[in-house]
Amino acid sequence: MLLAAGRGERMRPLTDTCPKPLLPVRGRPLLAWHLEAFARAGVRHVLINTAWLGAQIPAALGTAYRASEGATVALTYSMEGEDFGRALETAGGIARALPRLAPVFWLAAGDVFMPDFAFAPAARARFVASGALAHLWLVPNPPHHPRGDFGLDGDGRALDLPPDDPRPRWTYSTVALLRRGLFAPPWCDIPLGNPEGIAAPLAPLLRRAMAAGRVTAEIWHGAWTDVGTPERWAQLNADDGTGGPDGPADPAAAPVRGSGRPPA
Repeated sequence: MLLAAGRGERMRPLTDTCPKPLLPVRGRPLLAWHLEAFARAGVRHVLINTAWLGAQIPAALGTAYRASEGATVALTYSMEGEDFGRALETAGGIARALPRLAPVFWLAAGDVFMPDFAFAPAARARFVASGALAHLWLVPNPPHHPRGDFGLDGDGRALDLPPDDPRPRWTYSTVALLRRGLFAPPWCDIPLGNPEGIAAPLAPLLRRAMAAGRVTAEIWHGAWTDVGTPERWAQLNADDGTGGPDGPADPAAAPVRGSGRPPA
C-alpha cells in the first residue's frame, strides 16, 4: 500500500494544484520511485489511497504502471476524498483498504524519497515467519526531527522509549511490513473496512504492539528524504541537476514513466 492522501500543507503553494506524491523528482513523479522499486522486487499489485486532489493520481497513473525495466504493476485506489470528503490518516486509511490487502503487506508513504530501497522478498519471508505484527525501517534522525521516534534493542525489537530515556531514538522512515492482525483488537478498534470513515494515526497502534514486544525494526542507512517542504523538494532536484526552486510543480510537466498510457 502506498499512502498518497495527505494535503501537504507545508508544501504549499506547490500542493495547491498538485498532490504532493505527484510532484516531479529527478524526472518522474515522487511516488513513482516506490513503484519502480516495487516492480524490481516482484510486487505486482499496489493499492494507493487518495484524498487531496485525489482524482489526479489515477488520472496520471492509470490502472497499470509499466516500470522502466519492463515489469507491470497493477494499481487500485482507495478514494478517501470521494468516499468521506477527507483523508483518514494512516491507520484509518489502512483500515479502509484492509479488505483488499494481503495478510502481510508492504507500506510506504508516497511523499518519501528512498530510491535505493529494495522491497526484498526475503525480508517479507522473514517477517511472515516471525511473530511480529510490524517490522519498521528506521533512519538516522534528520535535522528537522532530531529526537526521532523509536528505540531499538539488541534483539531487533522496536521500543517506545519514555521521554527521559537516554537510549538513542531513530526516525520511522514510513516503510514497513505489516500484518493485518495489527488492525484488529486489542491493537485497533476500527471496524474492518472502516465504513464510518474514522480518521486515526498509525503510531498509537505501533506503540501498543511495541509494549507487547510485537514490533521489530532495522536501520536503513541509504538515501532517504521526507519531502515535507518546498526547500527539500527543490534540493532533491538541484542535487541531480534536473530542477530546483523553479522546477515544474505540475505533474504533467514531468513524464509519468511506465504509466501504461501513451503520451498525451
